[in-house]
Amino acid sequence: MFPNSNLGRPPFSPAVLSQQQIINAHNFRNATLSGTIVTGVVSPQSPYGWPFSNLCPVFSPALPSNLGRKRRSDDQSSPYEVKRQRFQSPPTQATGRSVPFLVDHRNSVPSPGISSLLPLTDYPQNSLKGTGDKLSQQILDLFCNCQQQTIDLEKKDLCRTQIQREIQRLFPQTRLYLVGSSLNGFGTRYSDADLCLVLKEMPMNQRSEACHILGLIQQLFYRLSYIDRPQLIRAKVPIVKFRDKVSGVEFDLNVNNVVGIRNTFLLRSYASTESRVRPLVLVVKKWAHYHGINDASRGTLNSYSLVLMVLHYLQTLPEPVIPSLQKEYPECFEPTMQLQFVHRRGCNISPYSSLNNSNLGDLLVGFLRYYATEFDWSNSIISIREAKVIPKTNEMEWKNKYICVEEPYDRTNTARAVHEKCKFDMIKKEFVQSWHKLKEKRDLFSILPEAAATECRGR
Repeated sequence: MFPNSNLGRPPFSPAVLSQQQIINAHNFRNATLSGTIVTGVVSPQSPYGWPFSNLCPVFSPALPSNLGRKRRSDDQSSPYEVKRQRFQSPPTQATGRSVPFLVDHRNSVPSPGISSLLPLTDYPQNSLKGTGDKLSQQILDLFCNCQQQTIDLEKKDLCRTQIQREIQRLFPQTRLYLVGSSLNGFGTRYSDADLCLVLKEMPMNQRSEACHILGLIQQLFYRLSYIDRPQLIRAKVPIVKFRDKVSGVEFDLNVNNVVGIRNTFLLRSYASTESRVRPLVLVVKKWAHYHGINDASRGTLNSYSLVLMVLHYLQTLPEPVIPSLQKEYPECFEPTMQLQFVHRRGCNISPYSSLNNSNLGDLLVGFLRYYATEFDWSNSIISIREAKVIPKTNEMEWKNKYICVEEPYDRTNTARAVHEKCKFDMIKKEFVQSWHKLKEKRDLFSILPEAAATECRGR
């Protein structure tokens, strides 16, 4: 997750080479130009004004012929090239068109790896605090069946390592981070994976600079046989979507959206601080997905907002289940902390000893009741940073918004996708109806059919 940007190479220093020198160079990793890349042309006066100091992209008019294919035994062009074969396939097996390689061959870069992160426990089915009734056991069974396993995370990180190597051909001193549900503790076995490419820790213009860089990465991905369907999506935070043929995982890659790195480890800290948090979040996400209110592209809630809503509910109970970690440990979640230290600070946080002994079933019923009958949508902002409701203001971020969920670092509205009243009414209706059903029947399958509950796919 926290790659060493040098990747074992000599320190990068800008050098001015002629185009012919680059064409003739057998290994182009350390070649750079003073201009910027504009679709095969070196432009010294690019409108993007490439502001990356020694993070200049490496340019070649044509990528090497062996890029994106299996290296033949007579290819000696690069000591960093690795043969790729399918997972769990014998080394001698033919691999067809795609040339993925064995898990063992995806060597991690020398950097803080998964083992250095704040650990998340894979709970046995009888160990969670507060179980004991049918509904609580159903929630716990669902969690144990669908929670992301260590092997799932390792596959994603192996892919991240290989993709980082490829991207560093263009941008030698960059770092590629695994972020989002895959790492924050709230993912399922088949969660998609989010990646953040960091060129600099300063803000970047997402409309111009980020889209330009992602366009170059998309072109690179087209040449990699193990990458399927790379698509550039120009959103508020633009991404390249693609699929890794080796693991079958779908990825979303953004550039310099560093707030996503910070909130990933904030949520991971919440996931580890109290044993009831992860099962409750997982069942809420699956419930919302089944009822069609967990899709920001269709004007409903994204998964991040749902997680924040659950955490806010647990913080605001008369006897809180969790505190505000940003208030309790401000030094661990300083917004200006350098990224290489972000993942380490969570290790300083102790498990929270809550006096609230509610079981998982009661907490789920209470969550639905809170947003169905108690929360004031018109005048309130959900804030886990403050562990309370914040009065809505007339600022543009909150004015005339149907649902207001504060991002705990940059304080924007994570639920801004809900901009139509009909979608807002649909969301409220699902909370009300599900609360009544669950309150009466105390059966998870009354609001989430067993077939949907046991289907582990989704974010």
